[in-house]
Amino acid sequence: MKFKITLFLIALFPSLIFANSNNVSAIGLDEKIDKAFQPFSDFVSSIVFFEVFSGAPFVIILLVISALFFTFYFGFPNIKYFGKAINVVRGKYDYVDESSSLNSDLAADGDIKDTISDESKEGEVTHFQALATAVSGTVGNGNIAGVALAIALGGPGATFWMIVCGLLGMSTKFVECTLGVQYRDIGEDGTVYGGPMYYLSKGLKEKGFKVLGKITAVLFAIFCIGGSFGGGNAAQSNQATIVIKDLLGLDSTSAGAFIGIILAFLVGIIIIGGIKRIASVTEKIVPFMAILYLMACTYIIIININLVDNAFSLIFSEAFNPKAIGVGGIIGVLLVGFKRAAFSNEAGAGSASIAHSAVKTKYSASEGLVALLEPFIDTVVICTMTALVIIIFNFSGAFEYGGTNGAVLIDGVSYEGAGITSMAFAEYIPYSDIFLTIAVVLFAVSTMISWSYYGLQSWKFLFGRGKAADLTYKLLFLLFVVIGAAASMNSIWAFSDAMIFAMVFPNMIGLYFLFPVVKKQLNRYLKAITKLR
Repeated sequence: MKFKITLFLIALFPSLIFANSNNVSAIGLDEKIDKAFQPFSDFVSSIVFFEVFSGAPFVIILLVISALFFTFYFGFPNIKYFGKAINVVRGKYDYVDESSSLNSDLAADGDIKDTISDESKEGEVTHFQALATAVSGTVGNGNIAGVALAIALGGPGATFWMIVCGLLGMSTKFVECTLGVQYRDIGEDGTVYGGPMYYLSKGLKEKGFKVLGKITAVLFAIFCIGGSFGGGNAAQSNQATIVIKDLLGLDSTSAGAFIGIILAFLVGIIIIGGIKRIASVTEKIVPFMAILYLMACTYIIIININLVDNAFSLIFSEAFNPKAIGVGGIIGVLLVGFKRAAFSNEAGAGSASIAHSAVKTKYSASEGLVALLEPFIDTVVICTMTALVIIIFNFSGAFEYGGTNGAVLIDGVSYEGAGITSMAFAEYIPYSDIFLTIAVVLFAVSTMISWSYYGLQSWKFLFGRGKAADLTYKLLFLLFVVIGAAASMNSIWAFSDAMIFAMVFPNMIGLYFLFPVVKKQLNRYLKAITKLR
């Protein structure tokens, strides 16, 4: 299969070179792709983000209310179980999964000793690998470009609402990832299939809503495929292309498409191997790139430590009294912050539960606890540090907050997304353009390979688990790498936002029907930790 993908890419590459060398069009290949893609992007976005009052999209309100509900219902799991979550990843409680001396009083919902023992053999990856894969799907260019976009639109105050969304999202992520493991499907060869598609179809059937379960599962699968093409793919290649073009000084009207081909080739080689190869790659790339990026942010913050207090003061004051009125006052700033944070950490979208469902465990709640770390790492830590770097940089008055499309002028040149972050880094770190380009590309590639797995699982749910279905999806996925690289930021992010947030609607139906199951599984796991200590 790898050979077929390679042949496809080799065959496609010369055609694009020919298009570039004979480019006599006034607009070029990149703009042709963008012009064809934008109407579709705008149409999808207008449907998903329908507004209910004060310009607030219903999907954002749904996310916030749901996150608050789960936070209170489970007794603030984002705080109460934070330490336990870290210990699960560290392997401190592995004895619970490995123990053969399980007592029947640990059973729950009809489980018996032998059944629980068999469950320990299911799964393909460790807790850390599942977390690394899921984090690589969330820690991406939303943390670099998305934060810059939020601040450019809503000012420093948007950062506060991003942090709030990240903290609340920890509870939602805990619920959906517990369900992902609880209702996963195991193939004859031991391959794991999980995620909202399965807890919607199986879980709602248990509750007596078989038809609703099937409909919502199909809808989620369709939206997840769209999300894998958009936010998990096109948006990532789009931002990687921007920084590569800036670094190399490329202004060709077809340069984006060529960069997209190269990225597609790299991603194609990795995604052929399935979740085990993806996990083995992400468990190495994610910690490396996250540490490298955080070290750079930390350095900038430390050398400007006298400005950090001012930066946080600005974040808090403008969260409630924003000067950047381009998005419509406090409600606008709140919505920008929540939208960008939800896009970045995907809490409520259900996507991460697909990766977490592949974990080796007999207790579904154990992986739910691991999952609640994701929004904290992604939004509370990485997004906040990016925001501090940009805000500190802008104390010099480099650009004005509150633009209408996310682009700002710095020294008379227009910058957007990752370009803004790049300028902030360049102010304090020599040759940071090279460093940030590498970081953005690594973020992009890791996100794309994780989302290819999410989309493929949804594709298999709809079209079967055959090799032909696999190859079809992967070719389409690689095509969107090229589309994302060639299209404009506005159209790509509008489509990406729409696809990610569309997943929220069917997913939330499942969470509201099945959260009592999560409560039972949590109690079962906590009891096991105590009994087997």
